[in-house]
Amino acid sequence: MRRYLKEFLSDPRVVEIPRPVWWLILNGIILNTRPRKSAAKYASVWMKEGSPLRVYTEKQAALLQGFLGERTQAPLAVEYAMRYGNPSIPDVLRKLKEQNCQHILVVPMYPQYAASTTATVNDIVFAEFQKMRNAPALRTIKHFHDDFGYIKALASNINDYWMKHGRPEKLLMSFHGLPQYTLLKGDPYHCECRKTGRLLAQELGLKPEQYAVSFQSRFGKAAWLQPYTTATLKEWGAQKLKRVDVVCPGFVADCLETLEEIAQEGKEDFQHAGGGEYRYIPCLNERNDWMHALTDLVMDNLQGWLKAPDAAGLEQGRLLALALGAKK
Repeated sequence: MRRYLKEFLSDPRVVEIPRPVWWLILNGIILNTRPRKSAAKYASVWMKEGSPLRVYTEKQAALLQGFLGERTQAPLAVEYAMRYGNPSIPDVLRKLKEQNCQHILVVPMYPQYAASTTATVNDIVFAEFQKMRNAPALRTIKHFHDDFGYIKALASNINDYWMKHGRPEKLLMSFHGLPQYTLLKGDPYHCECRKTGRLLAQELGLKPEQYAVSFQSRFGKAAWLQPYTTATLKEWGAQKLKRVDVVCPGFVADCLETLEEIAQEGKEDFQHAGGGEYRYIPCLNERNDWMHALTDLVMDNLQGWLKAPDAAGLEQGRLLALALGAKK
């Protein structure tokens, strides 16, 4: 945990405060206290197969490989990497270069673009390419916050849940938070989250009073994007709402932030404030409709590369779609 947190929180795109000040805070306080707390949180959501994020990401990569194979005869492989931790992006890129892959599509699995997420993936990919004399062709996907297939899959996931468990009084769409200054500096993240929420509500046929968009995972005392998820749940609890459902459209795979922070802590916030039933709706994970939507997205971004090579050029013509997991 300490190694992961140090790598993650040392990224200047993730924490944008003067380096000397942050170095003292990070090494003097955070890395001496947070690893133990984070480890306990992970233990509460750990699966038999391992970390939920890794388990679901591996399944997504395998299914994407299969769906792409059904649609094209081109020699195409799918690998995944984690932005922080292992398997690392540099290690996977070097492995692919050694396999003589000539075309690489990088798919950051963040639906909404932010400098602290998607841009950090690009940073490390480009840095690794700078070390290559004969680099493969490279493409990246910026975002898919308003992609038709993604929105449809989100809506189907929620409707399927409601068919089994009934509907709530209100639905909360909780996205990962970012400091308020990121919006002021030009990050489109806040606007893209709002658009995802609006499109999802339209697909579900929800009225404005039936749902809300909020932001979770606030860290530190600075102002972050609002409204905060915790504050919203406490407010709804104080209003004595009989049932609230929460979904996290910004995460395509369940992880610590969804399974512990939202499913566990969120429930405690809501019910301790006086609320009734609380339900967390799982992420898309390996849903069939979501995997088909992801396949469509990849296919759209492989245009012009899917040319069947002759037998002599098979290895040189090999394509690759690199599916990148989220940050943990």
